[in-house]
Amino acid sequence: MNVSDPDISPKDETVARKLAALAHPVRLQLLRNLGASDSCCVKDLVGRIGLAQSTVSQHLKVLVDADLVNFRTDRQRSRYTVNAAALRELAGIIGQTIDHCCGGAGCSRVSDGEWTDHNRQVDALATLTGTKDI
Repeated sequence: MNVSDPDISPKDETVARKLAALAHPVRLQLLRNLGASDSCCVKDLVGRIGLAQSTVSQHLKVLVDADLVNFRTDRQRSRYTVNAAALRELAGIIGQTIDHCCGGAGCSRVSDGEWTDHNRQVDALATLTGTKDI
């Protein structure tokens, strides 16, 4: 994701690249499977997920390139592990972004970690009742 806009920070580009890597259901499933064990080889993951070895390898490459999964060779096999530090950092950035976005006018905290957007609720209610102004 090489964006030429000078206003986009390298950090935002990195976050966007990581989020793009997560934006596929197979990759989310791979992360969950990797997180359930110390490390896995492609053969282990193919057996659990039921997809072709080439498909699993391609998805793992995307996760490795995004630095969300670590890769190491172990004799003739490749071993993959979750990069927990990178995932925690990404989760923190997403949390901060949501807090920042919902900290503005129209949003309020409902309970610990849960936000509501009063403007969206009013718009949704107006749409349901047919009274929304254009």
